[in-house]
Amino acid sequence: MAVLPAPPAPPRPDVAPRRRTRVFALPEARWAAAATALFLLALPLQLTGAPGWAWGPLYALAYAAGGWEPAWAGLRALRERTLDVDLLMIVAALGAAAVGQLMDGALLIVIFATSGALEALATARTADSVRGLLDLAPATATRLLDDGTEESVPTGRLAVGDTLLVRPGERIGADGRVLDGAGEVDQATITGEPLPVAKRAGDEVFAGTLNGTGALRVKVERDASDSVIARIVAMVEEASETKAPTQLFIEKVEQRYSLGMVAATLAVFAVPLAFGAAFTGSLLRAMTFMIVASPCAVVLATMPPLLSAIANAGRHGVLVKSAVVMERLGRTDAVALDKTGTLTEGTPRVTDLRPLAGSGFSEDDLLALAAAAEHPSEHPLARAVVDAARTRGLALAAAEDFASTPGVGVTAAVDGRIVAVGTPARLINGRTDSAAARAAVIAAELEEAGRTAVLVEADGVPVGVLGIADRLRPDAAATVAALARLTGRTPALLTGDNPRAAAHLAAEVGITDVRAGLLPKDKVDAVREQEAAGRRVLVVGDGVNDAPALAAAHTGIAMGRAGSDLALETADAVIVRDELATVPAVVALSRRARSFVVQNLAIASVFITTLIVWDLVATLPLPLGVLGHEGSTVLVGLNGLRLLRESAWRRARADAAAG
Repeated sequence: MAVLPAPPAPPRPDVAPRRRTRVFALPEARWAAAATALFLLALPLQLTGAPGWAWGPLYALAYAAGGWEPAWAGLRALRERTLDVDLLMIVAALGAAAVGQLMDGALLIVIFATSGALEALATARTADSVRGLLDLAPATATRLLDDGTEESVPTGRLAVGDTLLVRPGERIGADGRVLDGAGEVDQATITGEPLPVAKRAGDEVFAGTLNGTGALRVKVERDASDSVIARIVAMVEEASETKAPTQLFIEKVEQRYSLGMVAATLAVFAVPLAFGAAFTGSLLRAMTFMIVASPCAVVLATMPPLLSAIANAGRHGVLVKSAVVMERLGRTDAVALDKTGTLTEGTPRVTDLRPLAGSGFSEDDLLALAAAAEHPSEHPLARAVVDAARTRGLALAAAEDFASTPGVGVTAAVDGRIVAVGTPARLINGRTDSAAARAAVIAAELEEAGRTAVLVEADGVPVGVLGIADRLRPDAAATVAALARLTGRTPALLTGDNPRAAAHLAAEVGITDVRAGLLPKDKVDAVREQEAAGRRVLVVGDGVNDAPALAAAHTGIAMGRAGSDLALETADAVIVRDELATVPAVVALSRRARSFVVQNLAIASVFITTLIVWDLVATLPLPLGVLGHEGSTVLVGLNGLRLLRESAWRRARADAAAG
């Protein structure tokens, strides 16, 4: 028998390419880049002793490029009697410049401009993905008129009650119900189910899902603006807008501290003047106070630990999108996991080979016969059978007279036999012979174990049953256990798959809270239910159907390799290498980063308090004030950089394992 070539991959459905916002299309990114470039030009000139006229104007331009936008926004806020924290940082930078510390002020400007640009980019990319989701629905649909003729119309013009013709390989243009016909629809984008679902008259179908085999006549039941796809978009946008980002602890400190710093600086300048002190001396003392009280060390107390943790996580395959997200991950106290593509690999595989006793077939014979018949098919189950045969190195005979019946299976002539491979209930269909009875028992056992049973017949006689399942990730059970130890409660399972498969998988990994058969809105409701109980929920998922829950959760993590564009952009972090065990590790790393922030705040507070008291009680020389200020800044920066080390990641994994 000749070995046949592997079946071609199914064609990717026609979807309009999604436009992604380019980094430098954003004004925030252009101004941040300009400020950074000017700072990097000025710094070496200053350090090498070049005259001030060479580097001073460059620093001034860096101030202008990076600072004008937050300064302008802060001035507008002042009109509304609100003191903006970024404006106070601009004032601190200008105060540093006023006493000759141009480099310190410029560095503050660059840090804040870059942070603002990254936030703007993340927001724009998420908006791109939300808009791109609408491209899943086809631009046009085939509408059947009363006289039986067909017309192609834009899907936006479809009305409730219209009848559509959906041919094999086409996407369904609207939410509706099948009037007649039979097909297998891939609706993973909506429900997350790993396998196509058989559809017949009376079954509901969704816009944007893909009809694989068989033509369908569908009656439109929802307007385009009310389709499931449109509601997913609305839920993501609503959750993204209403979910207030958890503020870093340091930001709360900065607001109060900055207000106090401004008031104190004015007092240090004005009070001595009121008692007859010299103007120049009062100004110098006030400027020294502003320098030593400047929150540079407070700012760096936060960013180096969090950015170092982000870099370390990135080296190990976890993309955390911002410092706020890294800080937020450590606050997680409840976890919700998707099933298909998250706890499982998302690809069906043959798990059981059960030839019937007395059939004369071995496991290899059974698999080779089924694979030969399935070879022309593009169904995911067929590809799983063919892949299993190739993995065993089995030669496949050529199949002739191939035919496929949606929801039933395939038939083909293989080596002189008529072979049928398909759903046991459909193929057996009430037969009572002993072979059919034995096959039905085996199929029931496999289905009870969470497998999809596939019956193989040769010349009308059952010869064996195959079990097919989406394989559990090797690290799934350990990850669930680690997350349970970290948060103090076992994760929940949220899936669109059927309850039996969900319950079986949950039992394998140790999950007791199982919610199956969920649509995207149901997942959001489950997340909000936990958050209403006061929990900070981390959602881990991979598909379009998970995106609303990822957006609604306190923190969302997407599996990168199989994740949809929308899930990847909506999520706060992405597991690039699909290593599920990195989820508890990055939570533990976040907790370590937060502890480093607390350490740095303590260091910064000691230095600032000491220098302020010195300046107020005695006379603090400006050079010593600058030295103390810069020393505290460098110290907290170096402390935070400790999280860049490989040992920090190993420690995080150990912490996750130990809980």
